[in-house]
Amino acid sequence: MRNPLSRLLAVLAAVSLVAAACGDDNDGVETATPAAPPATAEVMPPTTATAEEMPPTTATTEEMPPTTATAEEMPPTTATTEEMPPTTAAAEEPSVDQREGSPSSDEMPGTIVEVAVASGQFPTLVAAVQAAGLVDALNSSGPFTVLAPTEEAFAAALAALGTTPEALLADTELLTAVLTYHVLPLEAPAATVVTLDGQTVDTLQGAPVTITVDGDAVMINDANVLATDIEASNGIIHVIDTVLLPPSDE
Repeated sequence: MRNPLSRLLAVLAAVSLVAAACGDDNDGVETATPAAPPATAEVMPPTTATAEEMPPTTATTEEMPPTTATAEEMPPTTATTEEMPPTTAAAEEPSVDQREGSPSSDEMPGTIVEVAVASGQFPTLVAAVQAAGLVDALNSSGPFTVLAPTEEAFAAALAALGTTPEALLADTELLTAVLTYHVLPLEAPAATVVTLDGQTVDTLQGAPVTITVDGDAVMINDANVLATDIEASNGIIHVIDTVLLPPSDE
């Protein structure tokens, strides 16, 4: 067996060799190439963009103008008086009926007496009807056709009879006979009268009148028809140029 001292020396030598070997390893580590440093902020910039890199998404007033148009861009939809004239006709533009002096389509005419008075063409006839007490009769429902003499016709009749208007109006019996001889107890417009050539039509007085048609000329007995179809609510008026005298009782 070896000496214990010898073994101790051998152990120490072994430890020295191990220590020397470890020293060599440490030297290798120190001389190794250093690892790459971590990326700095300069290599990898932050993902959040700055105000200069990413402008705000909200457009400024200059970039996106307001959607509401100004008065110059979108004029008002309401038209002015010059662009859209009023549909209602002005008062200075009367209807056809008003210009001609006849009642409008919405206005009913009056009775025969009312129409005769309103026209102003028959003052002697109206006075005679009133004097004879025939106003109520000619204001009734009718229908009637009145043959209305003109003022000139009445003047000629008075001269032929040798009387005055006052005397005629005072003789109610003669006045009533003459006036009712000018009234037909039916409505006979011009379109009907022109078909009655040579025929007679009874009057309200009882005696008939004779109708004669010659082209456009129409006569009732010896009176010429001057105007026709003046409408009333209860009949019609034709204008004649002669006062008709009923036949005598002889």
